[in-house]
Amino acid sequence: MLVQVLGVLAGLIILPLAADHLVLGAASLAQLMRLPPAIVGVVVIGLGTSAPEFVVSGTAAATGNGGIAAGNLVGSNILNITLVLGVAALFGTITATSTVINREVTVATVCVAVFAAAITIGLNLWTGLMLCAFGVGAVTLLMYWARTDRTDTALTAQTTEFTAETPAAPAVRAIREIPRTAAGLAAVLIAAQLLVTNAAAIATHFGVPQLIIGATLVALGTSIPELVAAIQARRRGETDLLIGNIFGSNLFNSLIGGGIVGLFTGPAHSVTIRPALALTMLTTAVLAWLLLRRDLRLTIIEAALLLAAYTATLPLVLTT
Repeated sequence: MLVQVLGVLAGLIILPLAADHLVLGAASLAQLMRLPPAIVGVVVIGLGTSAPEFVVSGTAAATGNGGIAAGNLVGSNILNITLVLGVAALFGTITATSTVINREVTVATVCVAVFAAAITIGLNLWTGLMLCAFGVGAVTLLMYWARTDRTDTALTAQTTEFTAETPAAPAVRAIREIPRTAAGLAAVLIAAQLLVTNAAAIATHFGVPQLIIGATLVALGTSIPELVAAIQARRRGETDLLIGNIFGSNLFNSLIGGGIVGLFTGPAHSVTIRPALALTMLTTAVLAWLLLRRDLRLTIIEAALLLAAYTATLPLVLTT
């Protein structure tokens, strides 16, 4: 048992560090490839911080641990909206532009609704393909907006803060960032394997349902990159990037993560969760959307409300 506990701890420690280098390396490469800044900030960084969820849930589904796979995605979505966004807002009021709320936040909330419906029905090959198709459509839409909206200077400035480090020549920077990105990805894969394998062993030993382990311990571990990035962005006053990253991560968790789990599960079996848990995930997403849309900001009091919502979801998860 000690070996399994140490394995989980190692995975939790390595995962956020590896994901951090993966995100920063990918963002730098994207900038060097002259991708639009909005894509770097929302799509690339949002996708990068979701990499742990993809790998953990995909590995869990491929090894027959469907409960951990589903619990990780649902738990991460709830954590991102309640705990991560709530903690970030405790550092001060978070403001957002109407463009980010009406586009990225709204699209992400709709994607969570689609995922909630799919996982209630059951994640399998067919629902996985459907989620992947929705994911391609959502990313295409975000890329289209990023390329056509030339007035979004705030997001451009935020992205520059995260990616522009030195005035080195592009070729020299590319040589440095490529191995950094590859090493980050490799470390994420290793840490995810440690986390899934040992978490499943602990759950089996104590007779704890895999969904509980996935929605609590594993979900918290894979949400650490979002938490660290959110706190850093809030301290720098880069609130549009903060909001875009959190909601973008939920978008990718729901569509790409859910699609991966469905594909690995195959056509013969399905991974499902209780409708109440899926409804809770959707409710937290809609709550955050309404709070931000109300006056384009999130106050400390509203942050406390989100944190209270996270606390309220724990009994539901633990009795699943």
